[in-house]
Amino acid sequence: MRIFGVAALLLFLSACASSTQQLKEPASRESRFKNLQRAATLPWRDEGRCVVREASQPWAVVVERCFRSLDSRRIRFKDSEHRCPVASTDAAALQTMVGICLLTQPEIALGAVIIVGAVVVAAAISEELEAYELRHAFPDEDAPRTQPLTRQSVAEHSPEPAGRSSGQDWFPPPRSPSSTEPRERRPECIPKRVPPKGGNPLHNACADGIPGNAFRGANALVNGKAFDALQLASRTLWEVKTDNFDTYSAFLRRTVPEKQLMELRHERDLARACGFDFRVGVRSASHQEVLETADPDFQGTIVLMEWCRDDEAEE
Repeated sequence: MRIFGVAALLLFLSACASSTQQLKEPASRESRFKNLQRAATLPWRDEGRCVVREASQPWAVVVERCFRSLDSRRIRFKDSEHRCPVASTDAAALQTMVGICLLTQPEIALGAVIIVGAVVVAAAISEELEAYELRHAFPDEDAPRTQPLTRQSVAEHSPEPAGRSSGQDWFPPPRSPSSTEPRERRPECIPKRVPPKGGNPLHNACADGIPGNAFRGANALVNGKAFDALQLASRTLWEVKTDNFDTYSAFLRRTVPEKQLMELRHERDLARACGFDFRVGVRSASHQEVLETADPDFQGTIVLMEWCRDDEAEE
């Protein structure tokens, strides 16, 4: 009986493979992205590693090769419309055949695939989707370079280079996100995902809560600095300050902003040197006011994080 079940499963998978023209050649990059998006809605036991490995194949192949990595405890298949008639066999093989058949349907019927509980996008799939977004946000990064690039620190450059050429490899001047100038191509200007620093749960939760943060759960390494967040749509890098400023003594209210502004000016220059805008998130209106008053250049840059609360660290 068991041998018959295995044979039936192999015959079923073989029929699926021969019934679709898509199996003949790998999917395009766009199809890979769509496969990852589709897989992101399902629960995986292996953090999505199988899907990432097979995502360049047609979706039917991805399903067949990675079906065993699905979290079967959290997914139910109900073929109420009888889309997947299969030969009678043992229950486990039948569930597998029906599940693969339903998942490979162009449009899954309502109620055919039921997920138990909320689905958190698997880590490996999430990273691949972020990498795809970065490639589209920085399309020039893959362009061939005709001249070697010289890496120099921001301190060596004026924020606005003089009109005449001095033979140096200048950083671009600050620019708004809407600028149409070519994007900076230096390797250090390509955002890279790195682990968050410090391990402060409140700080990490507030950074992850920044709207449109493409680096949730990580820092964005740009120009040698690990920024707390990156908004791809507006090309904005963020630093987060979670000081409980309202409880500070008069002495701390004077000294802490001075120290922070020195750091923030340097971080702003690093961001702008790579063509990014810069924002700073704070938790209290008084902290925002003190920073903007001490340095008017930061007006409009300091943002009150209304989403950032102490209870965020406990969730």
